[in-house]
Amino acid sequence: MPDIRSLRQPGPAHPSRIDVFRGAARTLHYPLATGATLNEAIAAPLMAAGFQCGTVTFRDTELNPFRYVMPGPAGDLSHVAYFSAVNAPPGTTRIEQANATFGWTDGKPFIHCHAVWTEADGSRRGGHILPHETMVAEPGEASAFGFSTIRIEAKPDPETNFTLFQPAGTIAGPGLIARIKPNQDLIAALETIARTHGITDASVRGSLGSLIGARFTHGGQVDDHATEVLVREGHIREGKAELDLLVVDMRGRVHEGWIARGENPVCITFDLFLEPA
Repeated sequence: MPDIRSLRQPGPAHPSRIDVFRGAARTLHYPLATGATLNEAIAAPLMAAGFQCGTVTFRDTELNPFRYVMPGPAGDLSHVAYFSAVNAPPGTTRIEQANATFGWTDGKPFIHCHAVWTEADGSRRGGHILPHETMVAEPGEASAFGFSTIRIEAKPDPETNFTLFQPAGTIAGPGLIARIKPNQDLIAALETIARTHGITDASVRGSLGSLIGARFTHGGQVDDHATEVLVREGHIREGKAELDLLVVDMRGRVHEGWIARGENPVCITFDLFLEPA
């Protein structure tokens, strides 16, 4: 039997467990400006191109200074999980892969970024990058997939008691963005989206979120109740979904692989971008 895990959130569960919006998606490839904050380097070209939301992936980029947090236990019953103290490794950190969701908070551009990297001492770690406190030290290249007719805004979420990115906008077009809510199995949610919207084959672009631990097809598992996750590769083939994830536990350790069907529920939220074939 699958190991079905769930967490009781502090607020009432919203009746809609998957929010989906559709629009004409665009792609953009651009350099990350040296000397800019990570938030500015990612967001400024997207704003100039008229994007209202998007997912951005970048690799092999050097950052210094570099600031991040990891998933951590909540200090009280107001949340099911929280963040660690801020970590500030010395020297230059090199990104292996980072996925960022681009949206808005209080009318200003903001990115939510999960990544795996190598620090100056050779340690391989992962977590949630603080984009205003981290700067691009050497040029990098970013690839974006997003929309001008769908906007993502950070808003209070009563169920989790966090302020979370929430999409709104058009409901017609070939590209999709979905917000998957707590305790929904990630693979099942992806297949539900495809089935509901008549999609047989598609690619997952970028995308990130959190899971309640993790279970992999290779037999490995993460038992921490909160993780930070980014998609390394994902697709739907003939209605069946597969996802290859990088999963960061509460100690910043990185786990990776294709995840098992029916055994990977969302912890807080998951931002999913889908490009039909």
